[in-house]
Amino acid sequence: MFDPSASPHHLILASSSPYRRALLERLRLPFDVCVPDLDETPMAGETPAATALRLAQAKARAVAAREAGAGPDPRPVLVIGSDQVATFDGLQIGKPGTHEKALEQLRAMRNRVVEFHSALCLFDGARDIAQTEDVVTRVRFRDLPDAELDAYLRAETPYDVAGSAKSEGLGIALLESIDSNDPTALVGLPLIALTRMLREAGYPLFAGAQ
Repeated sequence: MFDPSASPHHLILASSSPYRRALLERLRLPFDVCVPDLDETPMAGETPAATALRLAQAKARAVAAREAGAGPDPRPVLVIGSDQVATFDGLQIGKPGTHEKALEQLRAMRNRVVEFHSALCLFDGARDIAQTEDVVTRVRFRDLPDAELDAYLRAETPYDVAGSAKSEGLGIALLESIDSNDPTALVGLPLIALTRMLREAGYPLFAGAQ
Protein backbone atom coordinates (compact mmCIF):
# COMPACT_ATOMS: atom_id res chain seq x y z
CA MET A 1 0.00 0.00 0.00
CA PHE A 2 1.12 3.54 -0.77
CA ASP A 3 1.82 5.62 2.31
CA PRO A 4 0.64 9.21 1.61
CA SER A 5 3.15 10.52 4.13
CA ALA A 6 5.93 9.14 1.93
CA SER A 7 5.05 11.60 -0.84
CA PRO A 8 7.39 14.61 -1.04
CA HIS A 9 4.41 16.97 -1.20
CA HIS A 10 1.05 17.48 0.46
CA LEU A 11 -1.43 17.75 -2.41
CA ILE A 12 -4.57 19.86 -1.92
CA LEU A 13 -7.48 20.53 -4.27
CA ALA A 14 -8.77 24.08 -3.77
CA SER A 15 -12.36 23.51 -4.85
CA SER A 16 -15.86 22.76 -3.62
CA SER A 17 -16.73 21.06 -6.92
CA PRO A 18 -17.62 17.34 -6.72
CA TYR A 19 -16.83 17.10 -10.45
CA ARG A 20 -13.24 18.27 -10.00
CA ARG A 21 -12.81 15.99 -7.01
CA ALA A 22 -14.03 12.99 -9.03
CA LEU A 23 -11.63 13.86 -11.86
CA LEU A 24 -8.64 14.16 -9.52
CA GLU A 25 -9.51 10.80 -7.95
CA ARG A 26 -8.88 9.22 -11.35
CA LEU A 27 -5.15 9.85 -10.84
CA ARG A 28 -5.18 7.71 -7.65
CA LEU A 29 -3.15 10.29 -5.75
CA PRO A 30 -3.64 11.08 -2.06
CA PHE A 31 -5.06 14.57 -1.68
CA ASP A 32 -7.09 16.75 0.64
CA VAL A 33 -9.83 19.20 -0.29
CA CYS A 34 -9.95 22.76 0.98
CA VAL A 35 -12.63 25.19 -0.19
CA PRO A 36 -11.37 28.71 -0.99
CA ASP A 37 -13.43 31.71 0.03
CA LEU A 38 -13.25 34.13 -2.89
CA ASP A 39 -15.35 36.67 -4.74
CA GLU A 40 -15.54 35.17 -8.23
CA THR A 41 -17.07 38.21 -9.92
CA PRO A 42 -15.30 39.07 -13.20
CA MET A 43 -13.46 42.38 -13.25
CA ALA A 44 -14.58 45.15 -15.56
CA GLY A 45 -13.13 44.70 -19.05
CA GLU A 46 -11.62 41.33 -18.17
CA THR A 47 -11.53 38.68 -20.90
CA PRO A 48 -12.96 35.22 -20.15
CA ALA A 49 -9.46 33.70 -20.28
CA ALA A 50 -8.11 36.34 -17.91
CA THR A 51 -10.98 35.80 -15.47
CA ALA A 52 -10.48 32.03 -15.41
CA LEU A 53 -6.70 32.25 -14.99
CA ARG A 54 -6.92 34.90 -12.28
CA LEU A 55 -9.44 32.94 -10.25
CA ALA A 56 -7.64 29.62 -10.63
CA GLN A 57 -4.45 31.15 -9.28
CA ALA A 58 -6.26 33.10 -6.56
CA LYS A 59 -7.96 29.92 -5.31
CA ALA A 60 -4.68 28.04 -5.15
CA ARG A 61 -2.80 30.85 -3.43
CA ALA A 62 -5.59 31.46 -0.90
CA VAL A 63 -5.63 27.83 0.18
CA ALA A 64 -1.83 27.63 0.28
CA ALA A 65 -1.73 30.68 2.56
CA ARG A 66 -4.38 29.15 4.81
CA GLU A 67 -2.57 25.82 5.02
CA ALA A 68 0.90 27.24 5.67
CA GLY A 69 1.88 26.20 9.17
CA ALA A 70 -1.66 24.97 9.87
CA GLY A 71 -0.65 21.47 10.90
CA PRO A 72 2.21 19.14 11.85
CA ASP A 73 2.79 17.96 8.25
CA PRO A 74 6.31 19.19 7.36
CA ARG A 75 5.92 18.51 3.63
CA PRO A 76 5.66 21.43 1.18
CA VAL A 77 2.16 22.12 -0.09
CA LEU A 78 1.08 21.75 -3.72
CA VAL A 79 -2.33 23.32 -4.31
CA ILE A 80 -4.52 22.77 -7.36
CA GLY A 81 -6.78 25.66 -8.31
CA SER A 82 -9.13 25.63 -11.28
CA ASP A 83 -11.83 27.83 -12.72
CA GLN A 84 -14.04 27.59 -15.79
CA VAL A 85 -15.62 30.39 -17.79
CA ALA A 86 -17.96 29.78 -20.71
CA THR A 87 -18.47 32.42 -23.38
CA PHE A 88 -20.17 33.11 -26.69
CA ASP A 89 -20.98 36.31 -28.54
CA GLY A 90 -18.37 37.96 -26.32
CA LEU A 91 -20.42 37.38 -23.17
CA GLN A 92 -19.47 35.25 -20.18
CA ILE A 93 -21.93 32.52 -19.23
CA GLY A 94 -22.19 31.71 -15.55
CA LYS A 95 -23.83 28.95 -13.55
CA PRO A 96 -27.59 29.28 -14.08
CA GLY A 97 -28.71 28.41 -10.57
CA THR A 98 -32.35 27.90 -11.58
CA HIS A 99 -34.32 25.90 -14.13
CA GLU A 100 -35.59 29.04 -15.84
CA LYS A 101 -32.12 30.55 -16.29
CA ALA A 102 -30.72 27.22 -17.48
CA LEU A 103 -33.44 26.94 -20.12
CA GLU A 104 -32.69 30.49 -21.23
CA GLN A 105 -29.00 29.60 -21.61
CA LEU A 106 -29.68 26.48 -23.65
CA ARG A 107 -32.09 28.30 -25.92
CA ALA A 108 -29.51 30.98 -26.63
CA MET A 109 -26.80 28.41 -27.39
CA ARG A 110 -28.81 26.31 -29.86
CA ASN A 111 -26.79 25.60 -33.01
CA ARG A 112 -24.02 27.85 -31.69
CA VAL A 113 -20.37 27.35 -30.74
CA VAL A 114 -19.53 28.06 -27.12
CA GLU A 115 -15.97 28.42 -25.81
CA PHE A 116 -15.12 27.00 -22.41
CA HIS A 117 -11.95 28.35 -20.75
CA SER A 118 -10.81 25.78 -18.19
CA ALA A 119 -7.97 27.45 -16.31
CA LEU A 120 -5.61 25.50 -14.09
CA CYS A 121 -3.04 26.55 -11.50
CA LEU A 122 -0.64 24.32 -9.60
CA PHE A 123 0.89 26.41 -6.83
CA ASP A 124 4.06 25.28 -5.08
CA GLY A 125 3.88 26.96 -1.69
CA ALA A 126 7.48 26.21 -0.71
CA ARG A 127 8.97 27.80 -3.80
CA ASP A 128 6.21 30.36 -4.46
CA ILE A 129 5.90 29.09 -8.02
CA ALA A 130 2.58 29.05 -9.87
CA GLN A 131 2.22 27.00 -13.04
CA THR A 132 -0.83 28.10 -15.02
CA GLU A 133 -2.59 27.14 -18.23
CA ASP A 134 -5.87 27.95 -19.98
CA VAL A 135 -7.27 24.94 -21.83
CA VAL A 136 -9.88 26.00 -24.38
CA THR A 137 -12.71 23.71 -25.49
CA ARG A 138 -15.07 24.66 -28.33
CA VAL A 139 -18.49 23.06 -28.14
CA ARG A 140 -21.23 23.19 -30.77
CA PHE A 141 -24.73 22.72 -29.37
CA ARG A 142 -27.46 20.90 -31.30
CA ASP A 143 -30.53 22.78 -32.52
CA LEU A 144 -33.05 21.11 -30.20
CA PRO A 145 -36.65 22.15 -29.45
CA ASP A 146 -37.68 23.66 -26.13
CA ALA A 147 -39.43 20.46 -25.05
CA GLU A 148 -36.21 18.44 -25.27
CA LEU A 149 -34.18 21.11 -23.52
CA ASP A 150 -36.73 21.26 -20.72
CA ALA A 151 -36.80 17.46 -20.40
CA TYR A 152 -33.01 17.34 -20.19
CA LEU A 153 -32.89 19.96 -17.45
CA ARG A 154 -35.50 18.15 -15.38
CA ALA A 155 -33.63 14.87 -15.78
CA GLU A 156 -30.14 16.11 -14.86
CA THR A 157 -30.69 19.47 -13.03
CA PRO A 158 -27.31 20.89 -14.16
CA TYR A 159 -27.86 24.23 -12.44
CA ASP A 160 -24.38 24.33 -10.86
CA VAL A 161 -22.38 24.14 -14.09
CA ALA A 162 -21.54 26.90 -16.55
CA GLY A 163 -23.48 26.40 -19.77
CA SER A 164 -26.16 24.19 -18.17
CA ALA A 165 -24.91 20.96 -19.76
CA LYS A 166 -22.97 18.12 -18.10
CA SER A 167 -20.96 16.62 -20.93
CA GLU A 168 -19.94 13.70 -18.70
CA GLY A 169 -23.61 12.76 -18.32
CA LEU A 170 -26.84 13.10 -20.29
CA GLY A 171 -25.75 16.57 -21.42
CA ILE A 172 -23.60 14.95 -24.11
CA ALA A 173 -26.86 14.48 -26.07
CA LEU A 174 -27.17 18.26 -26.36
CA LEU A 175 -23.87 18.56 -28.21
CA GLU A 176 -23.02 18.32 -31.89
CA SER A 177 -19.24 18.33 -31.43
CA ILE A 178 -16.43 18.96 -28.94
CA ASP A 179 -13.05 20.35 -30.02
CA SER A 180 -10.32 20.18 -27.37
CA ASN A 181 -6.86 18.74 -26.76
CA ASP A 182 -7.96 17.48 -23.31
CA PRO A 183 -11.27 15.62 -22.88
CA THR A 184 -11.29 16.26 -19.12
CA ALA A 185 -11.06 20.04 -19.47
CA LEU A 186 -14.74 20.49 -20.27
CA VAL A 187 -15.72 18.72 -17.03
CA GLY A 188 -13.65 21.25 -15.10
CA LEU A 189 -10.13 19.96 -14.35
CA PRO A 190 -7.69 19.49 -17.26
CA LEU A 191 -5.86 16.32 -16.22
CA ILE A 192 -3.39 16.29 -19.12
CA ALA A 193 -2.12 19.73 -18.13
CA LEU A 194 -2.24 18.85 -14.44
CA THR A 195 -0.14 15.71 -14.76
CA ARG A 196 2.43 17.67 -16.75
CA MET A 197 2.55 20.31 -14.00
CA LEU A 198 2.87 17.69 -11.27
CA ARG A 199 5.84 16.16 -13.06
CA GLU A 200 7.45 19.59 -13.29
CA ALA A 201 6.92 20.00 -9.53
CA GLY A 202 8.58 16.64 -8.82
CA TYR A 203 5.43 14.78 -7.75
CA PRO A 204 5.64 10.97 -8.22
CA LEU A 205 2.53 10.29 -10.30
CA PHE A 206 2.65 6.51 -10.30
CA ALA A 207 3.92 5.83 -6.79
CA GLY A 208 0.43 5.11 -5.44
CA ALA A 209 -1.11 3.42 -8.48
CA GLN A 210 -2.51 -0.04 -7.75
